[in-house]
Amino acid sequence: MPKSHVAKTKKFREFSKQPDRYVKQNHLKNISLVYRKFKDEYDISRPQMEFLLFIYDLEFFTINWICDQYEQSKKQLPNKILYPLLKREYVYKHFDKLTPSNDVLGQMFRSETKYNYRVRYALSQKGRLMVQRFYNEL
Repeated sequence: MPKSHVAKTKKFREFSKQPDRYVKQNHLKNISLVYRKFKDEYDISRPQMEFLLFIYDLEFFTINWICDQYEQSKKQLPNKILYPLLKREYVYKHFDKLTPSNDVLGQMFRSETKYNYRVRYALSQKGRLMVQRFYNEL
């Protein structure tokens, strides 16, 4: 790769920005600052905020599925990330236990019964607004 040509007048500057034609969008350069700001203002940790960003496009999810997709253990993710967010109402139980209907066809073809049904969680309106606030800060 050829060396870039920089004007000699810039030789003693502390920094010099690339021309806009080379760098289109660089919003993520402020991500550390925004994480710190959210920690101070909203008391939400970086892993919790990253989890909210990860689930932003989901309608709902189970703990088993999200642990596989997010590549976290089934003991660590719920205890350190999901349950604190649930307690602070950023996430809610979309379908709680004993929710499946009792229709005959559903019970015949579904592997989950009302006794082994897994809870479905979803991002609450408060959580969605938090993610939007985060994107706006970036």
